[in-house]
Amino acid sequence: MTVELVKHSASDTDVLWAARVSTAGEQSLDELRKDPERSRGLINFLMRDRHGSPFEHNSMTFFISAPLFVFREFHRHRVGWSYNEESGRYRELEPVFYVPDTSRKLVQEGRPGKYRFVEGTAEQHRLVSENLEAAYRRSYEAYQEMLDAGVAREVARAALPVGLYSSMYATCNARSLMHFLGLRTRHELAKVPSFPQREIEMVAEGMEAHWAKLMPLTHEAFNANGRVAP
Repeated sequence: MTVELVKHSASDTDVLWAARVSTAGEQSLDELRKDPERSRGLINFLMRDRHGSPFEHNSMTFFISAPLFVFREFHRHRVGWSYNEESGRYRELEPVFYVPDTSRKLVQEGRPGKYRFVEGTAEQHRLVSENLEAAYRRSYEAYQEMLDAGVAREVARAALPVGLYSSMYATCNARSLMHFLGLRTRHELAKVPSFPQREIEMVAEGMEAHWAKLMPLTHEAFNANGRVAP
């Protein structure tokens, strides 16, 4: 998975001036010249008591490359997000496909809501790799055959599987990202347990690492208060 921070306007100070306008009016802009460390307690209060709107006055844009099945889950997050994705209608898609490595747990146990994944055997990993690679080769050959025959890209792409990599720009604010992380990561500090698919969790972990550097006090408060979006 590829997660790159393309651009941003995001800092802990953004939370502080947005929050203090309610009591200080235009003087809240003085926060731009102050060390946000002095207001660590305010950020924690806002997070703890779920005063969420001050966490929306910032922006982060990520470039993400991941399999299509990750994006299908990703795009369920709509509030506070903007997306633009690579189009199979307008360009010929590259033969880049997802094959899980041996770190990917393959065997699912339990019932919905209480899934548990355990290690696969060497034979299961071999079976997954061989079958996926064979299916990918055949599907891409069919795609190329149709393109070569003059079939429109938007029709020929129907032969391609969800293991194909796509790319997109995703823009969000800290509040919408926290909601995403609360659902798409499994974390020991989370008040509410989540059971994300590992591949989207890998993307979420990459985004969180970037965000934690931009807004360390906000990230700290998020963790301290159970990783629940305000």
